[in-house]
Amino acid sequence: MLLVVRAAHGGVAALFPLAMTPSIDEALAPILGRRSIRAYQDRPVADELVRALLEAAMAAPSAVARDPWRFVVLRSRAVLAEVAAGLRNGKMLAQAGVGFAVVGDLEAAHDQQLSYLLQDCAAAVQNLLLAAHALGLGAVWLGVHPRPDRIEHVLRVLYVPDTLLPIACVAVGHPAESKPARTRY
Repeated sequence: MLLVVRAAHGGVAALFPLAMTPSIDEALAPILGRRSIRAYQDRPVADELVRALLEAAMAAPSAVARDPWRFVVLRSRAVLAEVAAGLRNGKMLAQAGVGFAVVGDLEAAHDQQLSYLLQDCAAAVQNLLLAAHALGLGAVWLGVHPRPDRIEHVLRVLYVPDTLLPIACVAVGHPAESKPARTRY
């Protein structure tokens, strides 16, 4: 038996086998279960997981499909620690299995608008966070933009050209803590 969902315009929006239709709780579990994880096991994150995280991040929506995001993968313990040192409340980055610096290219953004760049990069960060959770990893979003000291720090430590704008860093690792699912509804 199929469950047919009719769209407002009268067309068919989706067809699901009735037995496969997830409950609301099941459908939202990957989103509501994602929490900011700040403690990590002392283990690297495998290359195939890093690639999957990047693919998920780059699957985010982007204004006019301009994809202005750029990613710097942070693997070196020394680099992770140095970036962490310049991010208030970002000390856990030094212990992460891998880190990501998300930087935006304003020239690539829709109409070269900062607001589109920020929205696009934020969507990519959220996809990365959700993918990390879905893959059994823990992650936390560390804000960089709009703080000038943090922006300059990331540019300097990572040798990122100043034509790019650091937006955020994301610490990712095998979690050493667990938190219950929740909503702020």
